Amino acid sequence: MRDLTNEILELIRRTSSSLPPDVEKQLRDAVEKEALGSPARGALETILKNVELSRANSTPICQDTGTPIFYVHYPEGWSTRKLKEQIRAALAEATKRSYMRPNAVDAVYDKNSGNNLGGDDFPSVHFEEIDSDHPLTIELMLKGGGCENVGRQYSLPDNSLGAGRDLAGVRKVVLDAVQKAQGQGCAPGILGVAIGGDRGSSYAKSKEVLFSEMGTRNEDPKLAALEERLTSEANEMGIGPMGFGGRTTVLDTKITGLHRLPASYYVSVSYMCWAYRRRRMTVKGEEVEYA
Repeated sequence: MRDLTNEILELIRRTSSSLPPDVEKQLRDAVEKEALGSPARGALETILKNVELSRANSTPICQDTGTPIFYVHYPEGWSTRKLKEQIRAALAEATKRSYMRPNAVDAVYDKNSGNNLGGDDFPSVHFEEIDSDHPLTIELMLKGGGCENVGRQYSLPDNSLGAGRDLAGVRKVVLDAVQKAQGQGCAPGILGVAIGGDRGSSYAKSKEVLFSEMGTRNEDPKLAALEERLTSEANEMGIGPMGFGGRTTVLDTKITGLHRLPASYYVSVSYMCWAYRRRRMTVKGEEVEYA
């Protein structure tokens, strides 16, 4: 089996230091919506300057380099055990080279591992087997702690918000999450929303949906309409970039629906900060492509 440690190291470098084109475009479009000389426009201009410098110098976009979340889609015949070993080796080397800040802290003993490796669950690695004629694909998201802290999960009905077990209720709780976050999640943010599932699967899917490209809509027309409505209404709150006020609080909303038990109706909201760091590598024979 091919050793992809160096290629995964490059994936980590790119993810940490260079925003994807679709994210950067949304941020540049957002600048033009804010008033000249306003705190909102100044915040966005500073963000974009930081984006340019990070890319040029291969330095982290944010000092919080986040929880590394890998999704590996592997053809039949690849060893998931060896792939995980290569991912962990690449992450340790990326930390040594300062592409990543050492962030893995043992919650019980309050000790930093120093290399971003912690037990079996840090980094988070998900595997899915695919047909043998498809290429190996590794996706990486770096989810910052600040935006993770303002994520929320609701159990409907929620009488305090007047939210029932329907899409109208989903809309109310998602907007409540945005209102409670204010600028603490490093707005402008991107909302990943999962409707249904249990507590664990709902949160996991609310992050997984954030791997999709900005501006794309859910295939279900009801969910697609709700995605657009939530983005629009969140921006009407006036929270703005970094909570300074303005027209851009949320850049996009992504929604996925899950099956649930009759007794439960969960809505999970994963808030992603403006440093929307996600990248993908694809292995085709001897060639490796990055996107």
